[in-house]
Amino acid sequence: MSSAVATLNRLYAWKIRGVRWVEIIGVLLVAAMVFSVYLAKAAAARESARISDLERQISDNGQRVRLLRAEVARLEQPNRLEALSRGAGLGPVDVHRQATAENLPNLAPIPEPRPVIIAPTPPAAADAPVADPVPGDEP
Repeated sequence: MSSAVATLNRLYAWKIRGVRWVEIIGVLLVAAMVFSVYLAKAAAARESARISDLERQISDNGQRVRLLRAEVARLEQPNRLEALSRGAGLGPVDVHRQATAENLPNLAPIPEPRPVIIAPTPPAAADAPVADPVPGDEP
């Protein structure tokens, strides 16, 4: 067992340019941990910015929904709709103009549209003279 301890002591005491290899590995591990913490903080900052942007969009959309609901409530007011219908010349149906079940057979049916007749085109004259080709227009 003393040979194993001696080998371990010799490895621990091994130096590269006056610095023990254990210290070099320790510094590299600390540097790797610092770099990984930096990357984690940068990723968390990006996610935090994304979350705040989404929260801002949600609040903006909520404000738009409230405005649209208020606009719908304003547009659906009965007094406003009644004034618009009167301005357009609309009004309630007269009671005497309503049809009853007994009057339905007497109502005039909707006339069917007349079919459109397309006049035939006159046939081309077979004995029409054919123009002579111009000498410069040959294909």
